[in-house]
Amino acid sequence: MPPGPSPDRGPGGRHTGDGWPGADGPGASVPPSRPAEAGRGKSRGACEASVREQDAIIAALAPVVDGIAATLGSFCEVVVHDFRRPERSVVAIAESVTGRGVGGSMSEIGMGILARGDQARDELNYVTRTRDGKLVKSSTMVLRDSAGTVFGALCVNLDITAVNQAHALLGGLAGLTAPAAVPTTTFGDDIASVVDAVVDAYQLRQNRPWAELGRAERLELFAGLHERGVFAVRRAVPQVAARLGISRASAYNYLAEVRARSARDDAGSGHTTPQGEQP
Repeated sequence: MPPGPSPDRGPGGRHTGDGWPGADGPGASVPPSRPAEAGRGKSRGACEASVREQDAIIAALAPVVDGIAATLGSFCEVVVHDFRRPERSVVAIAESVTGRGVGGSMSEIGMGILARGDQARDELNYVTRTRDGKLVKSSTMVLRDSAGTVFGALCVNLDITAVNQAHALLGGLAGLTAPAAVPTTTFGDDIASVVDAVVDAYQLRQNRPWAELGRAERLELFAGLHERGVFAVRRAVPQVAARLGISRASAYNYLAEVRARSARDDAGSGHTTPQGEQP
């Protein structure tokens, strides 16, 4: 059964933080975004108007979060993410499938959407596995303001572990083949663990330690991390450098070269690359 109301929960077990509109308890405070983060190149008045609109959209989703979770039950987790604060993007959550709370971080899937900026699209009906073995079917719907700026996401995560076990049992009885392997996704309240998981996954794909990689392979690794949105997280570059066992200067140099190539590609295609962490 869903837990009863507590100081940091709203009706229906929804957690909210008191740093955003619609909060109803002390919770985990999430400070409001600065206007400059809402849209680069806008006037201060336009930025402030964008922030107010985006905050209003997030606040309006609070009862939607409760309603979806109440309809689908305790095996369904509904999350609202605010991409303006990627290190602790969870601003509202009902029920618990991934073990996160308000102030928790996005997964690497969220990082990928963040990296695509305003070109991001909804990701619907994909299946992943949590590190504790749960099989999760999810849909992530991006949130846009009236200018088309992507600033968050509404995510629905459904624990289908029991359904999959029943399916496997029936499939075995019917002589059907085993289902394909499902990728593991890191969910957590600590963005550092998500960054480490993405870095480790890319290293495993190379099949060799960093010291044995050529320059092209090292740039390919950094390009992959860049495309996944890792460097949009604050202090990600020093963390990636430590994980790879290289200096911060080297990490920044590789990232600068990757971004320069990306900018040239975007200039040719007419797209704009979202800005991430700066040295």
